[in-house]
Amino acid sequence: MTSLTGKKIIVTAGPTIEALDPVRFLSNRSSGKQGYLIAEALAHRGADVRLVSGPVCLPCPFDVTRIEVESAREMLAVVEAELPADVFIAVAAVSDWRPAETHARKAEKSAVATTLQLVENPDILHTIATRKTDRPGLVIGFAAETHDVRERARAKRRRKDCDWIIANDVSGDVMGGDENAVWLISDHEETVWPRTQKAGIAALLADRIVAALSEM
Repeated sequence: MTSLTGKKIIVTAGPTIEALDPVRFLSNRSSGKQGYLIAEALAHRGADVRLVSGPVCLPCPFDVTRIEVESAREMLAVVEAELPADVFIAVAAVSDWRPAETHARKAEKSAVATTLQLVENPDILHTIATRKTDRPGLVIGFAAETHDVRERARAKRRRKDCDWIIANDVSGDVMGGDENAVWLISDHEETVWPRTQKAGIAALLADRIVAALSEM
């Protein structure tokens, strides 16, 4: 296989936001840049790419179908609706928790200032990786860590039951910047991709996916 023509790939990107009320929410610093560039690189190689995106200020890549969501639960529902697919890549920085209560109107400070009750969001990567039917042939996660990057990524790959983890150190400006350095970790290899433009990382990952699918 020299391209991804005929392959359907789902990519999640950006943050999710979890509403507290109509004007406040929980979220994170993800810009969506790496996920969007990965979607673009895959489409350039012929894939049918479905980009499930949280709120970002980025244009949709050419030849990519973008589906916009806000919350983690919405993102999971869209990903499941888009199955079956050949590859799933969970690049999005999904909020781990959401407020236990969402207020229909702007909440008074006294209602939330003392204690904010949180509940855990669904684990999208683990949910897709452990599906009994229509599991994609290749499931790839991202591990954004601030310390012990490779060790924590190895543990995450085992915990999530995914095939590959792309690990990166986000202790600097990675989430909003234009460069990245990553480790690709699978059950039989650890490959370092030195710091370069995020577009370069996307191209390396897309080429690795082409090679992997050609062997399946």
